[in-house]
Amino acid sequence: MGGLAGEVIGVIDTGGDCAEWTFPADPGAVRTARSAVRDRLRTWGLDGVADLTALLVSELVTNALRHATGPIGVRLVRPAALDGVLLVEVSDPLPDPPRARAARAEDESGRGLQLVASTARRWGTRPGDVGKTVWFELAVA
Repeated sequence: MGGLAGEVIGVIDTGGDCAEWTFPADPGAVRTARSAVRDRLRTWGLDGVADLTALLVSELVTNALRHATGPIGVRLVRPAALDGVLLVEVSDPLPDPPRARAARAEDESGRGLQLVASTARRWGTRPGDVGKTVWFELAVA
């Protein structure tokens, strides 16, 4: 994790069944978040969902960068042995919920939420003390 230190505002916890990071509202946050998520999932033995999870986190962090200012939080909750569900959360300081839009074939953006909705078991948003959290679940069993 040492290679991420310069680009991560804070690592809240990466032990046990939860991992949390805070990234600056900077374009480099997308790559750093993707790498941190992939590394943590591989450490947990969840290689099978590491690439998909990293892709979906990239999409949500990119959305946060486009629409909000301030730090972006990423949180992973390891699946319990019985439920087999990975919970992923991306938080930002903008209170407005994200809006899915219909991207045209020539559009270079606008597909992030569609991708989350089509691949996640469930997904949604919830307000926070400051801003909002977009979350999704992936089946890992």
